[in-house]
Amino acid sequence: MDLNQKLEYHFKAFDKSQLEPDPLQFPHMFKDENDIEVMAFIASVFAYGNVKQIINSLNKFLVIANKQPFNFIQNFEITGKSASTISFIHRFYSRGDILQLFQLLKISYNEYGSLKNLFLTGYSSSDENVKNGITNFSKYFLNKTKKEFGSVSRGIKFMFPLPEKGSACKRMNLFLRWMVRKDDLDFGLWKEIPTNKLIIPVDTHIARICKQLKLTKRKNVSWKMAEEITENLKKFDADDPVKYDFAICHIGMRKLSF
Repeated sequence: MDLNQKLEYHFKAFDKSQLEPDPLQFPHMFKDENDIEVMAFIASVFAYGNVKQIINSLNKFLVIANKQPFNFIQNFEITGKSASTISFIHRFYSRGDILQLFQLLKISYNEYGSLKNLFLTGYSSSDENVKNGITNFSKYFLNKTKKEFGSVSRGIKFMFPLPEKGSACKRMNLFLRWMVRKDDLDFGLWKEIPTNKLIIPVDTHIARICKQLKLTKRKNVSWKMAEEITENLKKFDADDPVKYDFAICHIGMRKLSF
C-alpha cells in the first residue's frame, strides 16, 4: 500500500461519530452557528498540551459560560462582578490572559458581528494560502490588547501567533480547518475560503509523524514546515489536502500504525 492509499485508508477508517478525546467535540455540542464559531475558537486556543488538560479546561469554560458560549462572550465584562468570580488557568495562560481573551472576543463580535467577517477583512482570494489572513487576524487582536490593556502578555502572544515570526500557527490553522472544511468532522461555515488555501496544523506530534512519512525534510516545526507538508499532501488531494489532518493526528494519539 503506497502513502496515498494509506492516507485515504486512515482518512476513511475513523468512526467520525467518536470524536473523544478531541477539542473538536466541544463545538459539536452546539447547533447555532454563533455558538459553534466562538466555541471552536476557544477550543482551538486551548488546544495545546496534554489532551486530558485540554478537555478539562474546555469543560471548565462550559460551566463558566453556562453552556451558552456566544451569549457568555456577548455579555462578558472584564470589570464586572461575574468576571471577579472566575478562577481559571490553562498551562501558561494566566487568569488575566483568559479574561482578556473573553473581553477581546466581545470587542471583535461587537465590531464585526463574527470572527469570519473579521478574518475576511485581512484575507484575499488572490493570496497563496491563509498566511496573510492569519497575520492580519492576529495583529488585530494584538493591537486591541495593547490599546485596551496597555501591554501584551506572553499568553496573549501565544494565543495570536504570527507566521512571519516562524510560528507554525497550529491552533489558528486548526480553527480554520474546522470553519472552512465541510464533512462529518468540520463545519464548513466559512464558505468564502477554498479548502486548498488551508495549511495543515503542525505541532511536534504531527511533525514527527510527517517526518516518518517523508512529507517534510525540515527539522524544526515552523510555518515553512507546515507549508511543505501541505504542498506534499496536495499531491494526493489538490483541492482538500488538510482533510488528512485528523487521521494523521489520531494515528499517534490512538497508537495506530501506518
